[in-house]
Amino acid sequence: MQKYSRRSMLRTLSAMPLAGVVSALPQVARAAEFSYKYGNNLPLSHPLNIRAKEAADEIREKSGGRVDIAIFPNNQLGGDTDMLSQVRSGGIQFFTPSSLVIATLVPVAAINALGFAFSDYAQVWKAMDGDLGAHVRASIRKIRLYAFDKMWDNGFRQMTSSKGPIEQAADLEDLKIRVPVSPLSISMFKGLGAAPTSLQFSEVYSSLQTKIVDAQENPLPIIQVAKLYEVQKYCSQTNHIWDGFWFIANGAAWDRLPDDLKTIVADGINGAGVRQREDIRKLNDSVQSDLQSKGLAFNAPAPDTFRAALRNAGFYKEWKGRFGDEAWAALEASVGKLV
Repeated sequence: MQKYSRRSMLRTLSAMPLAGVVSALPQVARAAEFSYKYGNNLPLSHPLNIRAKEAADEIREKSGGRVDIAIFPNNQLGGDTDMLSQVRSGGIQFFTPSSLVIATLVPVAAINALGFAFSDYAQVWKAMDGDLGAHVRASIRKIRLYAFDKMWDNGFRQMTSSKGPIEQAADLEDLKIRVPVSPLSISMFKGLGAAPTSLQFSEVYSSLQTKIVDAQENPLPIIQVAKLYEVQKYCSQTNHIWDGFWFIANGAAWDRLPDDLKTIVADGINGAGVRQREDIRKLNDSVQSDLQSKGLAFNAPAPDTFRAALRNAGFYKEWKGRFGDEAWAALEASVGKLV
């Protein structure tokens, strides 16, 4: 029998990724039939990683140890662009890019981030669990990746400002607002009459502090973690963009799995994704209370004036042409007419 010294065991554990620590003892001697790496850009404490670990544990157990998924969180394997390249080449087998990240390869994947398309989560899940999600997954499959059925939640984006609350589209006129380096986001804010500036996220706090920009937009947990409440006074819950994570697999690795293991892996990942959605909903509620206690004033504008401004600017017509009639029809089946 192999003996482990305390020192050698600590070395083993410290070198292992999140999921590997769980199976570091006697099981380490028995290699899994399918050993996979999963990379993401979020910290261990984020609901995505908590639920992903649950999925990895469930898959290992139900497969009898045949499938082992090691989790590498917090950009351990590189940034989003690096990991997207790795999952395409097979260097890693799983990755959870946001729709805006994978849209660099599959443009229609950005359709869920269309400005003011979704009013609430009921519309989001109707679309992404329905025909629209199926259309995007089929497009992802064409680039030799496999997307699991259930999208994971990254939350609605909200606008903050130091100028005043944003109640209607007119309040955005000439507002200097930071946006991601995304053609869709830039197009939307220009259509609303704002003055969007693309900056890396690392520059947001200082740019708000020095008034290079007066406003920004992000999901509430990011506003909290980045302490943007220190340099912003108002938070308008515009829900202007919803974004999520596609849980994707390298196509060749997925195809190599026997059908029984595909079922186990899909059930584990999709089930964990549904639970993660509820986690994000609860997290958003608690984050709002915390931000209010720190002095951030909240308001909830209706989407009507924003949608009207975007229609008048030709925004929806332009992006309908870019996304295609089939995807657009699937979107409107869930959210109503946009054009």
